Amino acid sequence: MTETLAPSTAPAVRRPLTSRRGVRILGGLLLPVLILIAWQLSSVLGLVTVSQLPSPAMVWIAAVDLFDRGELTLYVAISTQRVLIGFVTGAALGLVAGALVGLSRAADVLFAPTLGAIRAVPSLAWVPLLIIWLKYGEESKIVLVAIGAFFPVYTTVALALRHVDRHLVEAGRAFGLRGVKLFTAVQLPAVVPSVISGLRLALAQAWLFLVAAELLGASMGLGYLLSISGTNGRIDRILVAIILLALLGKLTDAILGVFEKWAITKWA
Repeated sequence: MTETLAPSTAPAVRRPLTSRRGVRILGGLLLPVLILIAWQLSSVLGLVTVSQLPSPAMVWIAAVDLFDRGELTLYVAISTQRVLIGFVTGAALGLVAGALVGLSRAADVLFAPTLGAIRAVPSLAWVPLLIIWLKYGEESKIVLVAIGAFFPVYTTVALALRHVDRHLVEAGRAFGLRGVKLFTAVQLPAVVPSVISGLRLALAQAWLFLVAAELLGASMGLGYLLSISGTNGRIDRILVAIILLALLGKLTDAILGVFEKWAITKWA
C-alpha cells in the first residue's frame, strides 16, 4: 500500500527587504536626492548667497564648461591614474610587509614599532620632503599615494594573520604544508575578508593622499582644480571637484566590492 506524502506546509523563507538589490540602490540614492533638493531650495529661497553656495545649476554649468575646454576629462584621467598606480604599489608592499610581520615574531619585533610610528605621520607632512627629494614630477605624487595605501593593508593583514586559528595551521602542517604553501593554502584564505577590508580602506586613503599631493605640488588633477579654484574664488568649480572625487571614490570602492565577493567565493 502506497502512502501519499502531504505537501510541505513550511512557510517559504523570504529575503529581507533591505537585501534586495533594487531596494538597496533606491535607498542609497535617497539621501543624495534629499541633499540636492535641500541645496536647490536654499538657493531658490535665498537662504544662502551665491558667493557662499552656488546653485546646482551653476555647478553643472561650471562642469560643462570645464568639459568643453577639455580640462575636466584630463584632470579626472590624471588623478585616477595616480591613484591606481599608487594604490597598487602601496597595497602590494603593504601585503608583503603585513604578511612578514604577521607571520614572523622576529619581523614583528624589528619592524612593527617603526612602522607604527611612521603611520602616525600626517599626509601633509610628507609633501615638502617628497618635493625636495623627487621634485614636482609624477613620482612624488605616486609615492605619497602609495604611502597612504600601504598602512591600511599592512595593519589589517598583520593583525589578521596573528589571529588565524592555530588548529587550521597545525592541520596544514600535518598535511606537509610549509612556508609559502602553508601561507597560500591555509593562512591567506583565512584572512581574505580582512585583506579585502584593508584594500578598501587603502583605496579611500589613496584618494585622500592624492588630494594632499595635488593641492601643494601639481599643475593638473582634481586636487589642482581645488587649489586653483580656491585661489580664484570659484566655489562652483570647487564643488565640481568635490563631487567628482566623491563619485570616483565610490565607483572604485564598488569595483573592489565586486572583487571582494569573487575573492571570498574563490578563496575563503
